[in-house]
Amino acid sequence: MDKNALKQMSFEEVRSLYKPFLQSQSISANTIQTAYSDSFYLWLNGDHDLFWKAVDGSDEEAKAMLLDVLRKNSSGDPGRLVHGYLSHIRRFRSFLASNGIDAMTEDKSAEQPKPVAVQSRKKTRKNVPTPSVEQVELYLAKWDSLENYHLQEDALDKLFNKLCPQNSDITDVLLKVSTLNDFYSTNIYSVYPVAKHILSLAIDSRLKAGDVTLVDDIKEITISGTGKNFYSFASKYCSHHNPLDYPIYDSYVDLVLRQFRNQDRFSSFRNDALKNYVRFKQILIDFRTFYGLSEYNLKQIDKYIWLLGKEYFPKNYGKKK
Repeated sequence: MDKNALKQMSFEEVRSLYKPFLQSQSISANTIQTAYSDSFYLWLNGDHDLFWKAVDGSDEEAKAMLLDVLRKNSSGDPGRLVHGYLSHIRRFRSFLASNGIDAMTEDKSAEQPKPVAVQSRKKTRKNVPTPSVEQVELYLAKWDSLENYHLQEDALDKLFNKLCPQNSDITDVLLKVSTLNDFYSTNIYSVYPVAKHILSLAIDSRLKAGDVTLVDDIKEITISGTGKNFYSFASKYCSHHNPLDYPIYDSYVDLVLRQFRNQDRFSSFRNDALKNYVRFKQILIDFRTFYGLSEYNLKQIDKYIWLLGKEYFPKNYGKKK
């Protein structure tokens, strides 16, 4: 049964197929019940066509539709509520991408083929899910369900893109450096020299152009006679000005990329290549292409890989006991 057939079904028929998929996921009973209802908010408060238009459209298109309906039907703050409803639409998309419709009629006791293991002498971690559209949708839905994450992102977007979009005033730069350092705990203990360094680089035209060499220029700084390398911070600073051109480097992202290089050989690179931002971005693009994820922008890939790394490579991973 394909998606077009599903579109011909009634509301209750669609929901009856969706619920077993929800129950097969690693989510709580409360989340299942909420998703069983809230995934269909646009159908219930708009109509059948609006719901499917949102499912078939982009995140931005779905968000606009949800905001419009929420403003008409909800007494709460649409700007805060929209993220949760959008996450449920993403989960429904993952249901469609997983062939969950056909799976309802299959014999679940049948033995499934096992993936062929890729041999490598380099260290890999077992049971990390192979990247796929379904996995990206699953983790993007998780991201949207974590209120503290998306509200922090909203606050930073407001600061970097509305309140202080330029980098020609030391007070604006200092405010952004301080906030970013606090939100991300980037361990910069003296923020003024970093802000002054960024100001001296006159970065606005380079940010707009997506000049990837800028990250490596920002990261190197001398404070009180000591050389510092704030690589992850520099990628975050650029990313919050221009998220589509500047993916964020992070230790979790580093570990995930190495995991799949060793497992599937999606790209060939030395570990230290990830610390060169130009090379890092290209490796991330190679990752996206290899696993057939070209429909997602680098910001979405960023969120997916970061959450995957956080789940499978906790901070004590690899440490000796």
